[in-house]
Parts: sequence; C-alpha cells; structure tokens
Amino acid sequence: MKKKKVLLIGGGGFIGHNLALSLKERFEVSVIDSLQVNHLGEHTLNNNLLYINFLNTRLNLLEKNGIISHIIDARDYQLLTFRLKKIKPDIVIHLAAVAHAQKANKDPYSTIDHCMRTLENVLDIIRSSDTHFIFFSSSMVYGDFTQKKVKEDFNCNPKGIYGALKFGGEKLVIAYNQVFNNKYTIIRPSALYGPRCVSRRVIQIFIENAINNKNIVIDGDGEESLDFTYIDDLISGVEAVLNSDKSFGQIFNITFGRARKIKDLAEMIIKFFPN
Repeated sequence: MKKKKVLLIGGGGFIGHNLALSLKERFEVSVIDSLQVNHLGEHTLNNNLLYINFLNTRLNLLEKNGIISHIIDARDYQLLTFRLKKIKPDIVIHLAAVAHAQKANKDPYSTIDHCMRTLENVLDIIRSSDTHFIFFSSSMVYGDFTQKKVKEDFNCNPKGIYGALKFGGEKLVIAYNQVFNNKYTIIRPSALYGPRCVSRRVIQIFIENAINNKNIVIDGDGEESLDFTYIDDLISGVEAVLNSDKSFGQIFNITFGRARKIKDLAEMIIKFFPN
C-alpha cells in the first residue's frame, strides 16, 4: 500500500522532530518550520552554543532519515498554500506555537501571531480536503486544579496567555469541523521532557544547573505537582490516534498519568549530582 503523507507544521521543534523520526517507517513524512521560534533563529542571536548544537542535531537527524524540511513561516498564507498543495498531505499535525507560558505572557502579540495565525492559515487551506487535522493543545487549558484527583471532563479554566490561546485554538478547530466537516483530533500533552529539548522546562533547568554546579532553585514550596511525560510515551499515543478512525472528533489527554511534586524532582536529580 502507498504510504500516507504526514506533514508536521512546526515539525522542527522538540515534539515535532522526535515525532517525525518515529513516524518515518510507516508514513511519508515532511516538515514545515521557520526555524525561528525557539530554534536556530532565536538561539543563534543569544549565542547559546549548547542549544545550537541540539538544534543542528535535530536537523541532521531529519535529513539523515530522509525527512524533507521546508523552511517556511506558516504565518505566510500564500507560501503555505503553495507548499500544502504540492505535498497534498493525508494528515496534518499542527505544532506551530510559542510553546512557553512565560514567553507568551511577556510577548502576547508575537505569541498570538505564531499560535493563532498559523492555525487559522492551515485550517483554511485544508478546509475542503479530506485531510485529518491533528491539533496539539496543552494540559494548561485546564488551569489550576482545585482537587487532588480530576477527571478528563473537568471544566477548562485556562490561566495566562498560553493556556487561553490553546483553548481558543481548540474551539477554532471544532468550529471549522462544524462549518466544513473537517476531520480533526485534539491532543493535550503535559510537562514533556526528553532529548534535544531547548524549551527551558523545569527538568531541563534543574539538570543544566546540576551539571554546571549551580543551585537548584524552586519557586514556592515545591509542593506543586506536574504530570511529567516522556516524549516517547506521547508519541506512542499519537501513533494510536493515527491508527484509528475512532479518534476523529475526539480530545485526548496523553500524559504519563502520575503527577510528581517539584521538590521530588529536585531530590531525584540531587541523587545523580550529589555535589
């Protein structure tokens, strides 16, 4: 059988490049990314050699595995339209965003542009096709949990710019389905970690500080919990979505399922870096 074509918008990112590498055996995979948001364009300016090395490794791995990367800003409707019509993807996985809550709060204008403009462009371009659209949202759409244990139908009450944009993105995806009958699936990951990440998530910050013999600083009392999820576990969930038509019109929380306290994370890292 002819392999289905999967296109990852924002596929040069942490989730995107790992997902592309995993999907390449069963799908014809290609990537669209501007390489500007939390990528070479950004980290070359601040001369972060460690992150630049990670990012070049991502691109080298994609090229080595025969995955074509198109350097396109998904905010450009005309360029994006031309490329999507050339590729004719069966599945589009949308990852383009400023995927960092603190950055989003500091620069709302740019964040809205990269999150909503890219999303609306893709939805509009594929609206008359049979493409399966997968939108990466976030567990941050829930906001702060007020109970120790919650169910997945817990009311969404997003906090801050990033969470609000992700929740708004979900509603836009659903609206396009209501009007144009697009096939869609929404995925909400949580507290991801794994190789070649440069997003300055808490695990990354703690490990970098430990390697450099710096203090591990916890904001607050360390009692806050996150459902830390390894990238390969998320990818296995995405592959399950791709393998089932029952995923159409559904929202999935793909997380590890066991929240851990920030102070427990710090203590775990100290065991490996006792100095």
